[in-house]
Amino acid sequence: MKWIDVTDIALALVDAHPDVDPRTIRFTDLHRWVMALPGFDDDPGHSGEKILEAIQAAWIDEI
Repeated sequence: MKWIDVTDIALALVDAHPDVDPRTIRFTDLHRWVMALPGFDDDPGHSGEKILEAIQAAWIDEI
């Protein structure tokens, strides 16, 4: 997965953190959790606030 795979990342986060309300997560934690996902292989520096917001929104939509 890459940073642009927002929906895939959101689905993986739902599975990895089922008890977390994505509306309450800090972007620093979200960034760290995405980097730790199995199959995630992208440069940590390629993320930004807009990408993290998109991931968070997709995660909210999935739950």
